[in-house]
Amino acid sequence: MATAVLIGAGVAATALVGRAALNASRRSVAAGAASATSSSARRVPIGSSIPPNAAKLPRGGFEPSMSRREAALILGLRETAGAVPRDRLKDAHRRIMLSNHPDRSGSPYLASKINEAKDMLDKVAR
Repeated sequence: MATAVLIGAGVAATALVGRAALNASRRSVAAGAASATSSSARRVPIGSSIPPNAAKLPRGGFEPSMSRREAALILGLRETAGAVPRDRLKDAHRRIMLSNHPDRSGSPYLASKINEAKDMLDKVAR
């Protein structure tokens, strides 16, 4: 009976030490990658879902009501004083919808926001 308890305690201790070593290894890799980054190139750890250009993307969610600025940001267009040319608007909408369409495992919410942004800028272009 005592032998089984000792074996169980040994297995548990080995698992805890292994887990601590794995966490320490991950932290050291992340700290090394963070210190090795420069302003021109950022390294993303393997398996991370953060895009490399994430620093350039705006923080936060969507505004309660769509503005011209937000619509231009969503479609990746420049916010200009005048209207956006319809061909550039159509190309930008198509490019973004190809990767975010719900039929291709995209988010229906993002697709609706992309369509709303296109409608907003299209209304100004008319």
